Order: sequence, then structure tokens, then C-alpha cells
Amino acid sequence: MKVQVEELSPIEKKLSIEVDNARVVEELNRAYAALSGQVKMPGFRQGKVPRRILEQKYREQVEDDVIQRVVQRAYLDAVREHKVEAVASPQVTNSGLKPGAPFSFEARVEVKPKVEAKDFEGLSLTKVDTAVADDAVNQQIENMRQNLGRIEPVTDRDTAAQDDQVTIDFEAKVDGNAFPGSKADGIGVRVQDGDLIQGNIPQLAGVKVGESKDVEYTFAQDYQAEEVRGKTAVFHITVKELKKAVVPELNDDFAKQTGVAQTVDELRAKVRSDLEKAKKNQATVDERDGLIKALLEKNPFDVPRAMVERAIDSMMEGAFRQMQRQGIDPRQLGLDFNRLRDEMREKATLEVKGTLLFEAIAQQQNIQASDEDVEKRIEDLAIEANQPVAQVKKYFKGPDERLGLSLRLREEKTIEFLKGRAKYS
Repeated sequence: MKVQVEELSPIEKKLSIEVDNARVVEELNRAYAALSGQVKMPGFRQGKVPRRILEQKYREQVEDDVIQRVVQRAYLDAVREHKVEAVASPQVTNSGLKPGAPFSFEARVEVKPKVEAKDFEGLSLTKVDTAVADDAVNQQIENMRQNLGRIEPVTDRDTAAQDDQVTIDFEAKVDGNAFPGSKADGIGVRVQDGDLIQGNIPQLAGVKVGESKDVEYTFAQDYQAEEVRGKTAVFHITVKELKKAVVPELNDDFAKQTGVAQTVDELRAKVRSDLEKAKKNQATVDERDGLIKALLEKNPFDVPRAMVERAIDSMMEGAFRQMQRQGIDPRQLGLDFNRLRDEMREKATLEVKGTLLFEAIAQQQNIQASDEDVEKRIEDLAIEANQPVAQVKKYFKGPDERLGLSLRLREEKTIEFLKGRAKYS
């Protein structure tokens, strides 16, 4: 077999491959022998149909199958022999089989770019503040109080007040005309600042049960209903019922209700710890993104589309798994998957480039994750998940899973290497 490799670009190569005629003949003989044992033709016993008869009827089909097998095996052999780091299936062209002649074909394929990072010391980064303010702790605890509250009918008054939850009927018109969704009964809204379309109508404060009030609302220019975009509607709203949220007092009983603490002091400490952990995790993400962008300014390069598309696949799968954990079925949301992929493409491209840059720097600086590093991380994961170490080790028993963890640790070490030499502002 003869192979010629041509670099079309840093991310694409062309392989011109010539396969010996003897190999093609061998494949043809094998294909016709197998076919003879399968077909039934009048006047011939099964397995005894002459080849010339089979060729007359099945030549095109057999040759197509043989070409497919020859191309697949020859291509894989050529990729291995010439160390071509293909990242996608090749685009193959050929001129068919010719009696007595070698079989030739061309394969164009996207390849992993060879990245040699430079100027990666002294990168400019912004210091991320991970401190948690008391106000943030108080707000989180207040959110917990609101979540544990209950809705009760208002019995001591008949006039809507700030923060009430009100049941209403409404009828809306634009220029005196109704429009889709312009009328509804028994809708729940809140008497608080915000957007009317989101169910927030502060203008209802002071309106009694049974009374009505007209409220004007101007729709956004990009509102989903084309008929009312940028137009002002008048909503005729009738108050039907008043309700209010009753939240628990901030005391030890409330702390116990949360299920995470026994006292208010313990609750504050737990909330602060969780917020600090979330901020540190976000800081890790932000610093990684900052490193990638700083590196790309000094090391621009292209990446294959196939690698970006796989990164998008991974991002979408992660998003869908998160939805499912929250009890949401993505199939029921009417999502435009093509639009979602387009929105993710820029981030996916940066992710692919960042991974390649960190890999290149790790190789250039001989940064590795040792077996001890891997074992330590498995122990940490077990503690974090509150699982026996032996159970977590089972998950990382396979070579692929263990390699994946090792590569992740190597990248983390590489990031720490870069951060240790960065300039922070």
C-alpha cells in the first residue's frame, strides 16, 4: 500500500492511498464466495452459482461493498502508520475499481492541531473576590424563609396591600381591540414592583375586592405576539380574592425546619459556608476563562469544526441532565436545538482551544498527575459525596475513567502553574 499525506491546513490533511490489486482481488473473491452461498437461482444448487452469473446481476453491489471495506481498512492502516490525529470521519473520493489495476482513493480529514504555546508566563488576570458579605447571608436566609412560607387568605381586610398575592380577572385591549391572550379569569398575581407580564402589578395596592382598575402596559419591541409589539394596552383588572404569604419567624424552630441546622447561628454558618463555596467555584471558572482568553491573545489558532461540535454535544447533554435532575423534561419545552447549538458555539470553541492550550503547556513544562494525585482526588470525591472510598474507586476502575480523571488533574495543575506566574490587577 502506498500513502501520501498532504497538509491542507493546520487542521486538515489529505491522504492519497493506493491499494495493491492483489488485495482488491482477494476481497472480491471473498465477497463473491460469500454471495454464492447466500443466493438461490433457478437451475443452480445453492453455493454452485457460477461467478460470471453473479457478476452479471450483482457486480455493482459487490464492488460497492468491497470498496467500502478496502477503504475502511486501508484508511485506518494509513492513519496509524503515519500518526495522523484524525478527529472526525474522512471525506472519501475514489474512481471505482479497474480490472488489473491498483485501487486509489483520497481521504480528507480534520486533524487535531499541533499547538506550541508561547508567552504564557506573566499573563494579566483580574483578581476574583470570594468574600461573602453579611447582606448576602441575610438575603439567602430570607429566601429560605419565603420558600418555607405558606399562602393564606387575607381575612382582616378587603383592600389589596403591598406584597399581597391577588386573584384577578382581566380583559386587555390595544387601540380598543382584543388580541390573543387578552382575557383570563382566576389568574394569580403579586402586588409588588416588576413587570406586569411576569405577574407583578403594584398598581393594585389600595384596590378593594370586587373593584376594578385600569392599568396601562407597553409591550416590548421583541414581544412574542407580533400584534402588540411596541404597543400600549389597557388592562381592565378586577380583584377577586386576597392572599398573603405567612413566613416563619427567624428562630431556632425555623432553623430546624430547613433541615440543615439546629440553631440560627448554625444556619448562618452553613449558609455562609455554602455561599463561599459557590463563589470559589465560580471564581475557579472565571479564572480559567480569563487564562484561556489571555493565552489566545498570544497564541491564536484554528480548531476543527468536529471538535467544536463534540464540545457542544457535551454542553447540551450536561444542560439536559441538569434539567432532568430538577424534574424538567427538555422535550416538553419546545426548544429550538439548532439555535441553542449556535448560541453555544462561541463558548464551545473557547473550551476546545483552552483544553488544547493547557495540554500543550503541560507537555512543554512536563506537568503530570501522579497515581498518588489520582488516589487523593478519589478520596476527596468520596468525602464530598459522603460515599465509601471503595465505592467511588469502582467508578474509576476502568482505564478510560481513570485517564479522564488524570487529565483533569493535569489541567488543574497546569492552571495553578499559570496562575502562580500571572500578574493580577
